[in-house]
Parts: sequence; structure tokens; C-alpha cells
Amino acid sequence: MSTVTLPTVTLAAPAAESRPTDPNRLVRFAVQADADPGTLPRVLELFAKRGLVPLSLNSRLLGETLTMEVEMTGMVAAESNHVGNCLRQIPMVLAVAVTERTLPLDLPAAAE
Repeated sequence: MSTVTLPTVTLAAPAAESRPTDPNRLVRFAVQADADPGTLPRVLELFAKRGLVPLSLNSRLLGETLTMEVEMTGMVAAESNHVGNCLRQIPMVLAVAVTERTLPLDLPAAAE
């Protein structure tokens, strides 16, 4: 019996984040869609593939309609507009509203 040695592969660390950010900008995506098991994952995929984690996520099933609110911080206007347009193209999505506000600069740091 012979022993086969496989070469080891070393993966490089990911490159530093290069997308522009606006840390004082909070964007809320309000989505109404058909109540379908694939709706929520498709909505969240648009954020996940950009490496974004929502500040908050709320979804509620009301009859045949799923309503979702996703809040994100740090997105620049061009990126949030693009994500809003992508959300509108998901087949089961009925309506999308994108609102934004500026967060105060003097917010206390999160407790550790």
C-alpha cells in the first residue's frame, strides 16, 4: 500500500474593504412582497453579497403579504439606490420604499 501526499493550499487573506462608506447614514428598506418561502433569502442576499450585515431586520406575515424592514448603516447613496432597484426586480416583490437619515456624530459608543 502506498501513501499519497497531497499538496497543501494556503488561501490569502481577503483584501481590505474598498467600497465607499458613510458611517453616519442610516438607510431603511421597506419591502412588501408575496408570502413565498424564497422571498426573505432573496432580499437578504442583496446585502450579504456586499458583505453587509443589517443593523436591524423585521419581517411580518400579514395574510398573503410579507412585509420586511431592513436598516443599514454605512451605505452611500449610490449603493442604497442600486440595492433598492435590485429589490424592485425580485419577481415576488410588490413595493419597495427606501428612506434615509443622517445619524448624529455624537452617538455614544456601543457598550462592550
